[in-house]
Amino acid sequence: MLSLLRFITCGSVDDGKSTLVGRLLYESHQVFDDQMSALQKDSSRFGTQGDELDLALLVDGLHAEREQGITIDVAYRFFGTPARRFIVADTPGHEQYTRNMATGASTAQLAVLLIDARKGVLIQTCRHSRIVAMLGVKHVVLAVNKMDLMGWDPQVFDKIVADYRAFAAELQFTAVQAIPLSALTGDNVTAASAHTPWYPGPPLLTYLEGVETAGTRAEAPFRMPVQWVNRPHLDFRGFCGRVASGGVKPGDRVVVLPSGIESTVKTVIGAGAEVGAAGQGDSITLTLADEVDVGRGDVIAAAAAPVPVTDQFEARLLWMSEHPLVAGRPYFLKIHSSQVGAVVSRIKFRMDVNSGAHLAATSLALNEIGVINVSTDRPVPYEIYEQGKRLGAFILIDRLTNETAGAGMIDFPLRRAANLHWQAMSVDKGARAALKLQRPRCLWLTGLSGSGKSTIANLLEKRLHAAGRHTCMLDGDNVRHGLNRDLGFTEADRVENIRRVAEVARLMVDAGLIVIVSFISPYRAERAFARSLFEAGEFQEIYVNAPLEECERRDPKHLYAKAWRGELKNFTGIDSAYEAPEASELELDTLHDHPDACVEKIVRGLSL
Repeated sequence: MLSLLRFITCGSVDDGKSTLVGRLLYESHQVFDDQMSALQKDSSRFGTQGDELDLALLVDGLHAEREQGITIDVAYRFFGTPARRFIVADTPGHEQYTRNMATGASTAQLAVLLIDARKGVLIQTCRHSRIVAMLGVKHVVLAVNKMDLMGWDPQVFDKIVADYRAFAAELQFTAVQAIPLSALTGDNVTAASAHTPWYPGPPLLTYLEGVETAGTRAEAPFRMPVQWVNRPHLDFRGFCGRVASGGVKPGDRVVVLPSGIESTVKTVIGAGAEVGAAGQGDSITLTLADEVDVGRGDVIAAAAAPVPVTDQFEARLLWMSEHPLVAGRPYFLKIHSSQVGAVVSRIKFRMDVNSGAHLAATSLALNEIGVINVSTDRPVPYEIYEQGKRLGAFILIDRLTNETAGAGMIDFPLRRAANLHWQAMSVDKGARAALKLQRPRCLWLTGLSGSGKSTIANLLEKRLHAAGRHTCMLDGDNVRHGLNRDLGFTEADRVENIRRVAEVARLMVDAGLIVIVSFISPYRAERAFARSLFEAGEFQEIYVNAPLEECERRDPKHLYAKAWRGELKNFTGIDSAYEAPEASELELDTLHDHPDACVEKIVRGLSL
């Protein structure tokens, strides 16, 4: 059976990536008659080569790509030669589509990095190189394209190669093969060119047919993330997944993680029938000899070599969202088949794409690369990315939009979750609440400065205290005098401000108290995070709504006036956004209702 090579084409804008892939398909006779007919029509309509075929159109399939003459999405193409089978991912060169390029690189064994001979090594060349290195790609073909436009000058080629090797030395690629070529004319793509007698190496396709890349983990210990628990009837319970590494057969001793429960493999089921063994890449169903609690997101591994479990780790991250990453903001983390809550607890540094220098950072912007610390809300099975991509790669997902915000690779754990245990208390929240004869909860008042939050919160606590309730009030200004005195008013500081207050509120609710929180808390994501810390029904979001103009008119602390004069930066409502609640438990209109009436609505509406 012919071996399979997965590779990616990447580089800067207009370097000829799609044309190169189209040339490979065309000259390896992978274009069918109907495709050729469509290509001829499209070339006359969208092409950039006059009367000649525009081979880039074989890959750029989106209408917008053809109209604009750019690559937007990742295009996967399958082709083969008598020597090897290939899957190529043609990826965008534009900086705004770097996230798409990273997607294509995530499964690649080799990168064909194109450089326009007229332009040399560019910033996007460096960025793409760092991304493929970060994703574990060790083999690079430096395809110096459009050499025909430089008269096939060997000095041009040698300078570009020298510049790139100097840049890439720290990236620790196993091999960098430089090839001078012209994707447009086909020189050195599938056959040696008469224009480069000074180049002793192979043409591109010949090199791709012969290169050996280390990519198999067949000899590694068995690991299989569970994707689905198959229970068609009472007499069968199987655990379905794809083998990430190693092999498995009936009788093997395995362990389920993170629980740590061991059992023995009873049967291995392949495509509808039992098989004697399965290996890396096989999609299988396992049945176990014992009744074991296994769910989606667990990992079944060899008992003699279990995967580690952690709830904190350091990772490299490519940020893929237009909204910056700030430490303390909650996300969902998807790793293999497991999804957990996560917080980026620290941004250690961001990386300069040109020099590789480590730069201090409090946030990461779109397409920036950084090193971060991550904390998850429960332990997850993992592997170091260099040891196993399947269990070492993760994505961060925005909790509100479900947008894939970042792609990361685990470098090492910060501590082992197994060393930390939640201490069981003899006196729990229920006992404390029963003593106080009340139902503990968190009443979270949010709104602009001047909307009336503190006034209502004070009146509410006074009302509850008179009724014999046990309360505690957390006010934004008061907390900043102590617990949060080290925080400013940047977005990152605001996120951390709310994280700390939410954790304190949770502890107070655990003590059996009714906690009244009065904070601007401008971001929906942080309020959603605060809600996630509490049990169902314990957290009530109360939107204290007043128009900005009314808040400015009241301006009890004269803050709006200072903000308009430029004396206060990042002031909510002026130069920092306020994201109003979309589904709060209660909304108060303080423009028309008196504070006493608002308190009455809270007490009546929330059954306090």
